[in-house]
Amino acid sequence: MVTATDNRPVSRLGFAGILLRLIIWGLLLVMALIVIVPLFWMLLSSLKINQQFLADPFGLPTTLFWKNYVDAWNLGVGQYMWNSVIVTVASIIATTLISAWAAFGLTKLTIPFSRTVLFLIVGGMMLAPTVALIPLLRILQGLGIYDSLLGLTILYTAFRIPFTTFLIRSYMVDLPYEVDEAARLDGCSRAQQFWRLTLPMSMPIVVSAVILQCLFAWNEYLFAFIFVSSTDTMTLPVGLANLASRLSTNYPMIFAGMTLASIPMIVFFFAAQRFFVRGLAEGIGK
Repeated sequence: MVTATDNRPVSRLGFAGILLRLIIWGLLLVMALIVIVPLFWMLLSSLKINQQFLADPFGLPTTLFWKNYVDAWNLGVGQYMWNSVIVTVASIIATTLISAWAAFGLTKLTIPFSRTVLFLIVGGMMLAPTVALIPLLRILQGLGIYDSLLGLTILYTAFRIPFTTFLIRSYMVDLPYEVDEAARLDGCSRAQQFWRLTLPMSMPIVVSAVILQCLFAWNEYLFAFIFVSSTDTMTLPVGLANLASRLSTNYPMIFAGMTLASIPMIVFFFAAQRFFVRGLAEGIGK
């Protein structure tokens, strides 16, 4: 029997609840400061002259020396960034499309040994890139694509397909099966079903996969260091390391190059973070 006391408003948080919230907010604030403070220090340091940085590394710049950015760009950061853009965009397109097609086949089609294929794909996530460096070097040299952006794109795509396929498949599994049946009754081919229904419905996880691939390709160092040798094909991580070795005493210019390399990813992530969180929450995060 329902009494009048059952309709009373929810009581306010007690002391333990308030303390727990304060602890959580405090931890989040500390984590935010750990990320923001180094970025802010890098930005301020990039606007100093070298003598001022050496005299007071943690002080504020007396004047904003923007020429560091121009000099860093002219010393190769512009070329490194362009190479990273090419490799990142190409690997994103290849990885996302191949993985989405593979996930579609594993979830929407009846294929023989589909579970075995899925296990093989997941097993590819366990392959450490370091154990394959020498064979990959011989393969790229044999194909004539060593020290080329094409070779890096192929490597970035191949090593990210297993994870991206697993990520997108985990989302496609829960898509309503009735939509597929209605599409087949309306005469849709498998390709039309993929492009017009499944892929648009999977857009949150596809955007998440794009962001993860973008961060990986933009920041990857090992492959870019091993399989690229000329300055004309260096990507940003290797190029910035090369720039730091040449400008071992000009720290503000090095920080200027690092800032230029960080800005695109920061802007891209904040622009797509809503889809990223939604895709992970509804996909692999479940």
